[in-house]
Amino acid sequence: MARIKAVAFDAYGTLFDVHAPARRALGLLAPERAAAFSDLWRRKQVEYTWLRSLMGVYEPFDRVTADALDHALDAFALAGEPGLRETLLASYRRLDAQPDAEPALRALTAAGLPIAILSNGASATLKEGCAAAGFNGLIDRILSVEAVGVYKPHPSAYRLALEAFGAAPGEIAFVSANGWDAAGGAQFGLFTLHVNRANAPAERLEAAPHAVIATLKDAPAVILAAA
Repeated sequence: MARIKAVAFDAYGTLFDVHAPARRALGLLAPERAAAFSDLWRRKQVEYTWLRSLMGVYEPFDRVTADALDHALDAFALAGEPGLRETLLASYRRLDAQPDAEPALRALTAAGLPIAILSNGASATLKEGCAAAGFNGLIDRILSVEAVGVYKPHPSAYRLALEAFGAAPGEIAFVSANGWDAAGGAQFGLFTLHVNRANAPAERLEAAPHAVIATLKDAPAVILAAA
């Protein structure tokens, strides 16, 4: 295995808490219903990236997020709630940081490794999100799939990290809390860590991550051992 030269993090679900907007905006609902709404929104968001990529169509991630939200609002009979759609979309641009994100970023920064976000998200939205989450000064590069016009797990998306750092696949550590994304990064040849916070079953795909960790706090030790 090559020495690690840089680290790329997925954003949504990994560094950012994608369920925070629904928890806040739907606080009057039963917590179980708010969680189910958020789960559907997120699931349709990811599905729409895959489907558009398969169909050879690219729309910015903000549009995909809005389309998925509209589906969830219809499914839960909430489309007519005044201001709800606008509130949720605005919140999605400024998501909370995952509690374990900042310690991991700081540890890797202190070790001298350059850090990137490698995300389906739009560059402008990711920059806004990083500022809101308190990540300024901890992220060296923001790499968005908008540069290649196709969503992860397409190989073109992961290749952005190689081009950004002038590295071979095995020289990039890639960290994602999404099992499908970790599998995609591993298939491409990145040194991949799956942050399996929910202790979900392993994905049944051709490539498996090099390491499975329970929290981002475990990531620096694994990456620095390889570096």
